[in-house]
Amino acid sequence: MLICFLTLVALIPTSSSINPGVKVRLTEKGLEYGRVLGMAALQQKLKSIKIPDFSGKTRVSPIGKVEYSFSNIQIVNVGLPQSSVTLVPGTGVGMRITNAVINLNGNWRVKFLRWIRKSGSFSLNVNGLTISTSTGIKSDAMGRPEVSSVNCAASVGSARVKFHGGDSWLYNLFSQSIDKALRKEMEKKICPLVSKAVSDLNPELKTLNVVAKVDKHAEIEYSLVSSPTISKPAIELNLKGEFYNIGNHQEPPFTAAAFSLPQQNNKMLYIGISAFTANSAAFVYNRAGLLTLYITDDMIPKSSPVRLSTRTFGVFIPEIAKRFPGLMMKLLVKAEKNPITTFEPNNMTIQATAAVTAYAIQPNGTLSPLFVLHLDTSVTANMVVSGMKLVGKVGLNKMSVTLGTSYVGQFQVRLLDNILQLLMKTVVIPIVNVQLAKGYPLPALGKMSLQNTQLQVLKDFMMIGTDVQFKI
Repeated sequence: MLICFLTLVALIPTSSSINPGVKVRLTEKGLEYGRVLGMAALQQKLKSIKIPDFSGKTRVSPIGKVEYSFSNIQIVNVGLPQSSVTLVPGTGVGMRITNAVINLNGNWRVKFLRWIRKSGSFSLNVNGLTISTSTGIKSDAMGRPEVSSVNCAASVGSARVKFHGGDSWLYNLFSQSIDKALRKEMEKKICPLVSKAVSDLNPELKTLNVVAKVDKHAEIEYSLVSSPTISKPAIELNLKGEFYNIGNHQEPPFTAAAFSLPQQNNKMLYIGISAFTANSAAFVYNRAGLLTLYITDDMIPKSSPVRLSTRTFGVFIPEIAKRFPGLMMKLLVKAEKNPITTFEPNNMTIQATAAVTAYAIQPNGTLSPLFVLHLDTSVTANMVVSGMKLVGKVGLNKMSVTLGTSYVGQFQVRLLDNILQLLMKTVVIPIVNVQLAKGYPLPALGKMSLQNTQLQVLKDFMMIGTDVQFKI
């Protein structure tokens, strides 16, 4: 019951043939952590059981008919020494608790021989309590997980009552006659409590960031694209893992390729993020016009010997110095198509193609076009997990330049290689890294934090292996 490990899962059973952009696997280690959390929570829930006042009649030899009542029944101790959580392949999740112990105190009152009335306190020891339950999972109207108790069975091995006060030695003679009534009352109370404990998880599950806002331009959708795969060693979830423009969900002109997580189990949780997710981000930011940048001289470090002026560029292209002497320049860098991210073992690379248009800034502020270059660049990305976000940093790997259009006559493009590389390293890449350092939210639930995190870059995806901690 209290299958608290579901708070590690963030799952929504749905049906679709779409390949996931993100995969999540909960291992046996994670399941065990969930069991420990579940037992602590269940212990508190069991202590909250309210046993109503109840009364009855029984016949005890040689006294005859005895009328009894019990009131103010309080649970004072709960022991759950043995428990287990199991995955039923293709079905769901089950939990079993055995040899549980519950101790209660309360008040008693009896009437017998028509006129004798006595009262006092009692203690009740419930031993050999066994609880078996299974939990079902479905999606709510918003596409978030919703859990419910599918079935439950509870049995009490023994319920031994002992009376205190008055002639309690006499009343203990017929205590066995009411043990059965108390045992049945406990059994009736436990399964409704289990059902409520499971349903109490739903507010927590609704904290799942099915749609996680990245910034004012983009968000990531983490809904499931298929039902969870339940096997003996793990639960695996297939999440959409796709970036969208906020308020305008348009699918990119490419789809996610299938990928599989390796069979590792030394961490509680594994998260696989495919190239599709990264490429959908590039598509979104390009649509939002954010892969466009104006570079001006004030963006270049003051210590740089290269200035963005017709004097500097005139050294390599004399026609510029001749026709536009002593003017400052401006460069427009604009992506010509969506950057493409690829994952190879231990290597994440981004290929980007951009057009660079150079302008001379006239004294009246108008721009005179000088030339258009085409840049093919390759950058290497390093990603790390920080808190509940994936953050990155890129560095220039290589770059090639070709001439598109010249308004100042023909010139040797290779003469500008060093200047363009300097601008990439000192202006463009630092701006990109500022954005990457803001991070991108991982699928998360409630007060969840990641511990002992490791990140691997594999073929076609990166994988985060992590332990998980929840603040209860």
